Amino acid sequence: MTSQASYYVQQVDFSQSIQRQHLEQMLIAYSEDEMGGGKALSKSLTKRSIELLASKPYAFSFLCYQEDTPVGFANCLEALSTFSAEVVINIHDLAVVPEHRNKGLSQRLLQSIEGFARQQNACKITLEVLEGNKRARKIYQKFGFDGFSLDPDTGNALFWQKKL
Repeated sequence: MTSQASYYVQQVDFSQSIQRQHLEQMLIAYSEDEMGGGKALSKSLTKRSIELLASKPYAFSFLCYQEDTPVGFANCLEALSTFSAEVVINIHDLAVVPEHRNKGLSQRLLQSIEGFARQQNACKITLEVLEGNKRARKIYQKFGFDGFSLDPDTGNALFWQKKL
């Protein structure tokens, strides 16, 4: 069994090709997971996604490693709260490969994101989670996340989309 000490999280340096490759691997692994759609993204699409993340100053990512092997990741985007006039950090993707789950690695990724958010003086961290993803919901709630509501009488915010 591997000790907890052999795991670590680091912010991705997009100028390092090996880190970009590791992020591509993690994004493909996530897409293959039931909660990531269940179908592997193509290498070309994944490469374009990583290039796009690297080109945006408001995008950042973290990789979780066991020794030199990537086992988890998070992609995040800076946004803003018009009601607070402060930065908001949105976790767009977060996943740990199945064989390394239940080892506290999601919590480590979340801690790294929170540390970054505090450095940016962000007012909050947001994320979306599938209603049926009970494992992730439990992890996020343990870390302090909850549904968003301005007023209990108007209910929780819903995440909608319109495909273009």
